[in-house]
Amino acid sequence: MNAFTLRGLAWVRPDGTVDGPVDVAVRDGRIAALARDLPVEPGVPDHDLAGRFLMPGAVDCHSHIGIGSLDLVAALNRPLSRWALDAAATARATLAGGVTLVRDACGIDAGIRDAIRDGVCQGPELLISVVLLSQTGGHGDGFLPGVGLELPAGLITPPFPGRPTYLVDSPDAMRVAVRQVLRAGADWIKVATTGGVSAPHDDPFAEELGLDAVRVAVEEAAIRKRHVMAHAMGGDGLDLAVEAGVRSIEHGVFLSEAQAARMAERGTWLVPTLAVVHDVMGLARAGALPDYAARKALAIEPLIGEAVRIARAAGVRIALGTDAFFASAHGRNLREIAFMHEAGLTPAEALVAATAAGAELCGAADRAGTLAVGRPFDAVVLASDPSDPAIFHDPAVVVEVYKGGVAVRG
Repeated sequence: MNAFTLRGLAWVRPDGTVDGPVDVAVRDGRIAALARDLPVEPGVPDHDLAGRFLMPGAVDCHSHIGIGSLDLVAALNRPLSRWALDAAATARATLAGGVTLVRDACGIDAGIRDAIRDGVCQGPELLISVVLLSQTGGHGDGFLPGVGLELPAGLITPPFPGRPTYLVDSPDAMRVAVRQVLRAGADWIKVATTGGVSAPHDDPFAEELGLDAVRVAVEEAAIRKRHVMAHAMGGDGLDLAVEAGVRSIEHGVFLSEAQAARMAERGTWLVPTLAVVHDVMGLARAGALPDYAARKALAIEPLIGEAVRIARAAGVRIALGTDAFFASAHGRNLREIAFMHEAGLTPAEALVAATAAGAELCGAADRAGTLAVGRPFDAVVLASDPSDPAIFHDPAVVVEVYKGGVAVRG
């Protein structure tokens, strides 16, 4: 039997406050007891962790396990087998960084998700969207005119047998595309209703796909008890995503107060993905981005975190998401907690966004996001008090990680 007891830790409660000290008894991968001064059981390993802090395994609601860079030439030269093995390595790094559940916002297939589930390799539990559904010429279209090559933007999802359609230009085409994505094993559907920063041909304010097509996506997903997440930076494209009934808005950089009020009314979540914005700003200032991307990125810089403040004031639910797709970002996902605090969330709110709220958004509140008797022991041991979210800027603050009661770090 997998059994041990950890003693003397302060812990993050479901409301994000830090309490303790407390002892945690783990039996067969689940929390059997969570209380002060638990009795010693003969033959059960007993570990004194006084001075350490325990939080639930974090939930990253927007990451890209299958991406380590946006170097298109490298991606075009990478065999599919290497892509899968790189994704496995990224999954391990993400788990070791303290994330035990990831909603992957396109880029990996069901085989990688299922390999982790079946113990073939280590990683967080994965919920996948497989591809980003985009209009022709939209945010997810990476067409190379010089060679006439159709491919997703940045080759985010490489070609593999059975890869579903990713370009959609009508409501009828959307119905077929969503069914193909679901057939490919998707847990979520992802659509792009505005442009973005990384592509030369799209505009963060430009509406994409259209209301009728996104409504079809929501309807088709609902038939299979699935939800839709929408890449939306702002403007009319964000409005139509909310009106169509998507479950969450990803990024929302240009979110307005009126839009936030509508999101709160409709129960639409915001996943603000601040870490990637900071990373892209760094690349832009270093001259490491193409001119078109640098211009668009630097225009966003004054607005970093503003959407969090606006959403919080309106009562919009907020969940953590990093949009990690640089190799250096995978495994450093918890710094998003610090960024959300800097953007206006209280320490407790930022911790909830990273744990219980993320699990609720992902439909996993019954098994993830909180420490409670009977739950799987998915947890992170920290060297410092998470009441100060600034600690998460240092990845070394994570000293132990458990998934299902098994130590995967420390």
